Amino acid sequence: MKNYIKNTVYICLLLFLVPSCKTKTPDVPVVATEEPMTLIKPANFPAFAYNFTNNQFNSDAFKLGRALFYDGLLSRDGTISCGTCHQQTSAFTHHGHNFSHGIDDKLGTRNAPTIQNMAFQFDFFWDGGVNNLDLFSIAPIQNPIEMDERLGNVLTKLRNTTRYPPLFEKAFGSTEINTQTFNKALSQFMVALVSANSRYDKYVRQETGGNLSATELAGMQIFQAKCASCHSGSLFTDQSFRSNGLPINPRINDEGRFRITAQESDKLKFKVQSLRNIGFTAPYMHDGRFTTLEEVLEHYASGVVNHANLDNLLKKTDGSLGITLDADEKTKIIAFLNTLNDTEFLTEKRFSEASATKK
Repeated sequence: MKNYIKNTVYICLLLFLVPSCKTKTPDVPVVATEEPMTLIKPANFPAFAYNFTNNQFNSDAFKLGRALFYDGLLSRDGTISCGTCHQQTSAFTHHGHNFSHGIDDKLGTRNAPTIQNMAFQFDFFWDGGVNNLDLFSIAPIQNPIEMDERLGNVLTKLRNTTRYPPLFEKAFGSTEINTQTFNKALSQFMVALVSANSRYDKYVRQETGGNLSATELAGMQIFQAKCASCHSGSLFTDQSFRSNGLPINPRINDEGRFRITAQESDKLKFKVQSLRNIGFTAPYMHDGRFTTLEEVLEHYASGVVNHANLDNLLKKTDGSLGITLDADEKTKIIAFLNTLNDTEFLTEKRFSEASATKK
C-alpha cells in the first residue's frame, strides 16, 4: 500500500520485482516475488476479534489461503471458487447480482456479503450462522447451491495435487492436509483483507490525501446524527442484528436470524453491514433489492414497513416510521459515504486472483 505515515499502523503490503534474467532465446519473463507480509491493526480500528493464538499470522499461510480462495477445486465440478462470489474489484462481494449464483448457475436466496475486515468481526453471514472464522468456509463449500462439495473430498483433491502439499509444508511445517490446516489457511487470507485506507481514514488519521469537501463534511455530520446508531465506529457497523423494515420478499420469505436462533424476537433481523467501500458493493440489502444508494436512503425515508420486530430506532415519537431525510440531506450523506471507498484495497495485488495463480 501507499502513503506510509510515521506512527500510523496498518497492513504493510509491498510488491517488488526481481530483475529479469535473459537467455539468448527466448527471454525469461520477469518473475514477481513478494516481501514477507505483516498484519498490524490500523490506528483507527478496534482490537482484532480473531483469535491468533492458535493461528499466528504468517506470509506463507496467507499465500496458501489465497491460492485456496481462488481455486475451483473447492467446488464439486471445479467451476466455483470462493473468489467467484467474492470479487476484489467489488470489495469481495458479488457485484451486480441481487441473488448470488453458485454451482450449475443455481440461484441462491441472498446477496453475498463482503468479506473485508473480517478479522474485527464476531459473527458472519447475514444471519450470524457462524461465529468462528476458522469454520466459516465450510458452509459455502458444503452448501448445495454454492459449491456443493464435501470437505473430505476437497482435502483428497488437494492431497492428490503436486502443488498443494509443498505449500502446506511451507505454511504449517508438514505436507499433511487436514481440516484444521485447510481452514486456518483460508482464515489467514481473509484476516488480511483489511480495508482501512479510504479518504475518510486518511482524514481521521490526519494523513496526506485526507481532505473532505464541505459537502462531504456536512454529510458526515448528518450521517452521525441519523445513521451512526447502527452503522457505528470505524467499521461502520455495530455488528448487531436488526429489522430495518424491508417489505418481505415473497420469492424467498427470508426470516433472517430466526433461522439460526428459532427465537421469535429474531424474525426478519439481519446483520448490520459495514458501509466501507459502499460505492462498489451494489446491490444492497440481503436480497440485493436496491441498486443505488439513493434507493437505500429512500427506503429509510419513506419505505419502512412496521414488522413485529422493527427496530425501535425506526419508530418516531409521532407514530410514523423511518428516518426523516430531505433531498439535500440524502445528497450530502451519499457524498460522505463515497469517502469510505478504498481504491487501494480494491486494487492491491497481494489480494488478487492473478497473484494466487503464480507458481
